Amino acid sequence: MNNSAGWKGHFCPGLLFLVVLFLGGCAMGSDHKLRKPDLPGTWPETEALTRDGQDYLLEWWTRFEDPMLNQLVAKAVQDNPDIRVQAARVWEARARLGFARAEQLPTVGVQAEAVRQRQPEAVTGIPGGSRGNLFSLAGLLEFELDIWGRLAMEREAAQAVLLESQYTQEAVRQGVISDVVVTYFNLVAAREELEITRQTLELRKQTYELERIRFEAGQVDELVLGQAESALEKVRALVPDLKRQVRILEGALGVLTGLSPLELFDDDRVRYGLARSVFNPGAVPLVLPSELLNRRSDIRSAEARARATGTAIGIARAERLPRLNLSGLLGTLAPETRDLFTSSARNWSMGAQAAGPLLDFGRTRAGVEAAQAQYVQAEIQYEAVVSTAFNEVRDALAIYQSAQNREEAVLRLVGSVERTRNLAKVRYQEGMISFLEFLEAEQDLFAARQDLNNAVRDRLVAVATLSKALGGGWDPDSIERYEVSSAVKD
Repeated sequence: MNNSAGWKGHFCPGLLFLVVLFLGGCAMGSDHKLRKPDLPGTWPETEALTRDGQDYLLEWWTRFEDPMLNQLVAKAVQDNPDIRVQAARVWEARARLGFARAEQLPTVGVQAEAVRQRQPEAVTGIPGGSRGNLFSLAGLLEFELDIWGRLAMEREAAQAVLLESQYTQEAVRQGVISDVVVTYFNLVAAREELEITRQTLELRKQTYELERIRFEAGQVDELVLGQAESALEKVRALVPDLKRQVRILEGALGVLTGLSPLELFDDDRVRYGLARSVFNPGAVPLVLPSELLNRRSDIRSAEARARATGTAIGIARAERLPRLNLSGLLGTLAPETRDLFTSSARNWSMGAQAAGPLLDFGRTRAGVEAAQAQYVQAEIQYEAVVSTAFNEVRDALAIYQSAQNREEAVLRLVGSVERTRNLAKVRYQEGMISFLEFLEAEQDLFAARQDLNNAVRDRLVAVATLSKALGGGWDPDSIERYEVSSAVKD
């Protein structure tokens, strides 16, 4: 009889252990099978890319050798509100990953209880009932056996969400840096155009004064004087609008770099000492199409999002199956506090609980279908992000080449127009040509200088746009190295 009882006492835990091993082999897996897109072998032939200087893209904005630009980028990376918000989201995702990791470990707690109770006479048989105290102190242990791999998949999904948030932060950071650089170059060009207009305005004033003196001396008629005045006022009318453009760009740059409202209205803080000439960094290092999938943080973010939604399918399937929880209690229980730590007051219990849905009218099945639909959405979004990224590179290459060619052509134009204008000035002073002919040469030079300013700006912006499109501005392996080092610390 005793042997039988002992055999039964060992049989139940052993059988439970075998069942757990069997069910553990049936653990669910994630459905992350993202299709890789068809990629071109190389980019079209272009002068925009070179095989030299692969480290160029890490901090591509420093290649312009502009200290003020470097300061603005550094301030934006630190204080831009979009970057700060995304950093907080990374913080949240990291905390959720910590929660998912903790869910795989037992929960250990402590419980203390003091009760004074009265039991009725109907229960105790004692007239007037009985009164008594009950004190307890115990340690609790609860643990869910991850027989289907649900907890492991939740941790995997949390890791994917963290990666997505980190890659998104990098995408936001690269976008802000690019916006700062482009806005800076637009501001440089706007200020240069304002300066060109002011210089032209001074020349128009001198010409008008000369024609006024000639008119008073009877050398020219009123028509010529009117033409000189009209040319003067036409240039003067351009100044207010150019000033407005400069102020708007200063404000945009202030917002990008995280200036407060007070700083935005502080002219000394907003009016940076911007340089008028920026170094030409030349061609951008070659990044093969296959490398773009790794270098573009928005692509990596979309891939991580698809991985998380793929894992969510396995989690939803595991929700349809029962959960097995183990629990244990070890403590003391006594009617008096002085007896709590005596051997006779020892109290313990252990048990296992299995619970799962039996008839939920399709709730869990709907959860699986919803997870599958979310994965399809993430897969389509990934394909769209990849397509957009390659189109951005394609457009950036074309814009860079066009801007480079246009700047060279406008440079030649400015040289030709300057020579024509100088010759016209000499002939006008000698009375060999009319004022209208001289004015036409002046206007051509003014327009050519504006065109050159715009061409230089477009070339600088094209370099920035191409650098960003190729995934410049960060080290693609930095996040993985950080995650590995964090895992080692954990």
